Amino acid sequence: MNWDMIEGNWKQFKGTAQAKWGKLTDDEWDTVKGNRERLVGKIQELYGKGRDEAEREVSEFEQEL
Repeated sequence: MNWDMIEGNWKQFKGTAQAKWGKLTDDEWDTVKGNRERLVGKIQELYGKGRDEAEREVSEFEQEL
């Protein structure tokens, strides 16, 4: 699945993403609103991961859907 589809149907995929990255608050999820770059940034910030690792996790999430 490509990210455009995820972003367009964010409400459907938000629950799956919340299960994977539980540290993000509801307000942070509302800020992300399906935007891939914002999600990567939040993962970096809250989990202390590098950009490459956060990008990899988001790519894996995208492939799982």
